[in-house]
Amino acid sequence: MSAATNFDGLEVGYDIPALPGMDEADIQTPCLILDLDALETNIKKMGDYVRAHNMRLRVHCKMHKSVDIAKLQQTLGGAVGVCCQKVSEAEVFARGGITDILITNEVTDPLKIDRLARMPKLGARILCCVDDPENVAALSAAAVKHGTQIEALVEIDCGANRCGVETAQEVVEIAQLIDAAEGLKFAGIQAYQGAMQHIDLYDDRRAAVDSAVTQVTEAVDALRAHGLECDIVGGGGTGSYQFESESGVYNELQCGSYAFMDADYGRILDKSGHRIDYGEWRNALFILTSVMSHTKVDQAVVDAGLKVQSLDSGLPIIFGRNDVEYLNCSDEHGEVADPRGALKINDKLRLVPGHCDPTCNLHDWYVGVRKGKVESLWPVSARGKAF
Repeated sequence: MSAATNFDGLEVGYDIPALPGMDEADIQTPCLILDLDALETNIKKMGDYVRAHNMRLRVHCKMHKSVDIAKLQQTLGGAVGVCCQKVSEAEVFARGGITDILITNEVTDPLKIDRLARMPKLGARILCCVDDPENVAALSAAAVKHGTQIEALVEIDCGANRCGVETAQEVVEIAQLIDAAEGLKFAGIQAYQGAMQHIDLYDDRRAAVDSAVTQVTEAVDALRAHGLECDIVGGGGTGSYQFESESGVYNELQCGSYAFMDADYGRILDKSGHRIDYGEWRNALFILTSVMSHTKVDQAVVDAGLKVQSLDSGLPIIFGRNDVEYLNCSDEHGEVADPRGALKINDKLRLVPGHCDPTCNLHDWYVGVRKGKVESLWPVSARGKAF
């Protein structure tokens, strides 16, 4: 796997954390590293799964924000397209050569709608979600103005209590408006339940999905009764994809974290009661950190603090070791319990972040590592694209 960027003029330690060919031990910390073997295994495994279950995979790129990784998910995993959450994210992926992009969110601000309507001129199929009848007219006017087409999914609130309508009647009413609007195309239903992905117990997750499946099935049947077919019935994440793929109504999965995994998903249990990061998926994403101080006999200090990770889902886990534990952090420092005094200054540790998505958004680069050597360096292409 070759590097995707020209590194001429960039200096390790100033501009970038590493260069291809370097030893892992020489990578500048703190930074994000990817175990390329684990990453490729995860991507291929999900691709094999969706093909075996006659599903489509639209990978959620808000997780990694990387054009390079999205392309890997297409070539190795058979992804048909990507999901983004923001217009600015979608623009990055469209300019990067991704040709099928769903914004799994409502786009209502006039300037953002105008940017959305111009995006098909970059050569991409562009889709967004709608849950408000008045939004349909604004999307239509922008598409007509720019001579483009926007495809739209009606979003269903299937348990997240955020965006989306709740009844089949509301779905039909909005779908009919989309279908009749110039410059728009009705593409189906968005029914993703994010919070359900993190319900620890398998049977509890299944119960939450069963409720969503009933709701989605009623909407699809109602649409069909009014002559409207869904090209996309989308949802399903890393914690629930098996349920949606067996539902008989979903046809696209929108998994994201499976490619990297994180400590929060490590608490999710499979049907047998085992952690899914021990069985189904491998940890591929790590914060590489170095020991910078060890003045206390039983405690080391590392250089990975709040500024390189998100703690919304808890503290990171130190990977591959049970003799040390990450205890706490401040802006620039992490406190590590080292009761046996096993760590030394400049020793490096791999941290599994609590939540991969917001952690990735704090970094400029992914350092791809295989068998102790740096193989690739990929930019976090859509970092900071929040509008």
